[in-house]
Amino acid sequence: MDRVGGIVVAAGRGNRMGSPLNKVYLPLGEEPVILRCLRVFEESSLINSYVVVANHGDLSFCRTLLNSYSLTKLSGVVTGGETRQESVAAGLKALPKECRLVAVHDAARPLLEQKVLEGAIRQAADAGAVVVAVPVKDTIKVAEQGNIKGTPERSSLWIAQTPQVFQRTLLTNALEEARAVGFEGTDDSSLVERLGHAVTIYQGSYENIKITTPEDLVIARALLGLDTLDSNGRKEHLSSRTGLGYDVHPFCQGRPLYLGGVEIPEGSGLAGHSDGDVLLHALADACLGAAGLHDIGHYFPPSDARWKGASSLALLGIVRGILAKEGYYVHQVDITVAAEKPRLSAYLEEIRRRIAAVLGIAPAAIGLKATTTEGLGFVGRGEGIACWAIASVEHKGTPFPFNGKRPLYG
Repeated sequence: MDRVGGIVVAAGRGNRMGSPLNKVYLPLGEEPVILRCLRVFEESSLINSYVVVANHGDLSFCRTLLNSYSLTKLSGVVTGGETRQESVAAGLKALPKECRLVAVHDAARPLLEQKVLEGAIRQAADAGAVVVAVPVKDTIKVAEQGNIKGTPERSSLWIAQTPQVFQRTLLTNALEEARAVGFEGTDDSSLVERLGHAVTIYQGSYENIKITTPEDLVIARALLGLDTLDSNGRKEHLSSRTGLGYDVHPFCQGRPLYLGGVEIPEGSGLAGHSDGDVLLHALADACLGAAGLHDIGHYFPPSDARWKGASSLALLGIVRGILAKEGYYVHQVDITVAAEKPRLSAYLEEIRRRIAAVLGIAPAAIGLKATTTEGLGFVGRGEGIACWAIASVEHKGTPFPFNGKRPLYG
């Protein structure tokens, strides 16, 4: 079989999720949504390499997050375009030239089964173009202005999913032709259909859902068995532990200022190997301390080039994964930031929302205060910012067993 490349598209904005964080980076159990997709590509014997296409605004976050995992087949993280077609074209350009078959998959479909991915690839090796799809279960109505105009025969209707697999030359031609005439398709196969090339169906799974709204995350958790019940049908009892974190960073001219994952346009940034986000560093240490684990410097040492300039919001997401591997989940946090400048009141709500999204908890579970030191000490002299954080974590049963593969975090 020809060498096979994958394009995992994560360049959407996910406005319907209502989260300040792209839905593909939201936690789903012990890992973010996108990692569950990448695991399938990593573990498939048919996939030789793949690329991730990220939104421009998420590029630093995505690269930082993926750097923490042992993704041996990942050949790059590239910036997507304004449309899906532009994003797929960017991913196609970044794939190694020797990949002759291409599997395009939505990062928002985390429940893809390996047998579906590989079945579609094998079929595409012969057919040239394959769409994973499932038969429509419900009766479909065609309507105009609220009035039913027809009822199509259900047996001929299928719900298209991803992956969609194509010969590379065929997909390249389809993208170029669509761009030349300004055609925007609803999926990748519609571009190939325009060329008159037959597209075959590989029957997938109804569980291969796309995460679009908060309700979809609830469904995905249920399908994965993440919300387990005890013998009486009640949620398992969780034991709680608490940790304290403290960090301080001096101001550094010429750097942007990040606090809580939010870029503050006023004043200088903070010194540090990563983006210098003192608030998130203190919070990460509090979470790790609550679980009895090493501090943040152990997992992200300044001697490791992977973390130079890294997004601390992504680092917090990685910390959440570290805790989850040990059976711990963050339940509640309380944070105090001491800064003489800049004034932070206008940014606190957005900081709260971003932390909540990364940790997978409600914004109401996050206490966040900003204060000054009344002119006292290095903070009072405007030399830097200090932060204290307390995190409460809950332990769910026995820690996750080591799966015998190389460790995800080091």
